[in-house]
Order: sequence, then structure tokens, then C-alpha cells
Amino acid sequence: MGKLDHIDFAILGYLQENGKRSYTEIARLLDVSEGTIRTRINRMLKEDVFEFVIHTNPNKIGLHVQAIIGISTKLGMQEEIAIQLNRYSEVRFVGAFSGRHDIIIQAYFKNNEDLVFFVNKKLAKIDGIVSADVNIELKQFKDSFSYVP
Repeated sequence: MGKLDHIDFAILGYLQENGKRSYTEIARLLDVSEGTIRTRINRMLKEDVFEFVIHTNPNKIGLHVQAIIGISTKLGMQEEIAIQLNRYSEVRFVGAFSGRHDIIIQAYFKNNEDLVFFVNKKLAKIDGIVSADVNIELKQFKDSFSYVP
């Protein structure tokens, strides 16, 4: 992949502020042609620099319980378990970590009963999980996918 320059970073910044911003508006803000913006966005999309994603507010769609679950696995089973966790619609994020937990997941539920069911019925069925440390979000202070200054 080619190096990103200041125009690429500016484009990313404008899109992070408002993903519906038009190529024409970004071109005007950067004093370049719309074709330049279109070409650079298409290149960055092709090179997986970013992707367009709809970020849904979980509370607005009835998912009122967010849990971060740290999972300890049997040695050698981390990847196999992660693959199984990917299949659950409740799970938004699965990552391998160093430290206390082998895998950490982020999952959303309608209510606490659904979370308890997930832990006791779904996670309990997965061979190789030694323990699950369930943490419920009490208050959110920041939720951002913005990495470009």
C-alpha cells in the first residue's frame, strides 16, 4: 500500500466527522477536484485503509445491556473458541489478548436475563472455556471509532 499523505488524512477526518459528506464538499474544503477525492477514497477503500460502516446505537434498537467478557481457555484452544464466538449475533467484538484473559468479547443484550442465558447456555456449551469474567457497562463515557486526529 502506498503511504498516506496529508490530503488522505484530511479526507479520513472529514468522513469520520460525517460519513455522508459528499465528495464535492470534501473537495471544496480541501481545494482540490472532486475527481481527486473520488480517486483517493476508492484507493483507500481498495487498500482496506477504511470501510464505510453504519454505527448503530444499541440502546435505540433495544439492546440495553453491554457486557465485556474476559474468557480463559484451555491451552491451544484459543483460536478454535474465538471462531465459535464469532458465530453469535450478540457478540460484536472478539479479540485475543495477553494478560489475565485469553479472549475478550464485547456483546450486547436486550436485558440481564438474555446475558445470563448467553453465559449459562451458550458459552457453557463451548468446549475449552475454563472461565468467563462478565463485566456489565454501567455508564458510557466514550464510544468512538475515530483514529485520525
